[in-house]
Amino acid sequence: MGRGRQGRRRFWRWRRNPLRRRADVAEAWVVLAVWVLVVVGGATVGLVAAQATATTLDRQRTDRHSVHAVLLADVPRPASGKWSSGDKDLAKVRWKAPDGSTRVDRTLVTTGLRAGTRVVVWEDGRGTLVTEPPSPAEATLEAAVMGGFAALALAGSVCAAGALVRRRLDQRRMAGWDREWDLVGPKWGHRTG
Repeated sequence: MGRGRQGRRRFWRWRRNPLRRRADVAEAWVVLAVWVLVVVGGATVGLVAAQATATTLDRQRTDRHSVHAVLLADVPRPASGKWSSGDKDLAKVRWKAPDGSTRVDRTLVTTGLRAGTRVVVWEDGRGTLVTEPPSPAEATLEAAVMGGFAALALAGSVCAAGALVRRRLDQRRMAGWDREWDLVGPKWGHRTG
């Protein structure tokens, strides 16, 4: 079978055909719209989400800076078998804010440190303790993951909507065939069953 016949068979819903119905043409347009939205829309949404995430993370890196703080109490090591978040625990620290005032707050520090130990903490431009901003490599990875999730979310919702429309078209097509069979069937003889 030549390539020309395959191409004609693939696009049969748009060609003139006495057996083609309006539902067939509508389904062809729905499938085309779904593919265009998945490819073009998914790529666009993914790129926009990735760029927005990268911009936010870049802003965090420029806004946040590290400062030295003093640990105000011992941070004991967790008992064996206890769940830990990377051997870090909340502890009170004291540091100088950008305006020169002394601040005290709680932040995550490495366990096993004694009171008076100098630790590095991160603060934003207002002097509030925040988490360490992601490195450029971590930011790139996070932006790519967020862009991928956004693209997949759009693709999934568009495919689901397309499947619902196609199911409804199939139901209408089957109902039409039932109506036509009710008209033609009795002319062929008696029914079985």
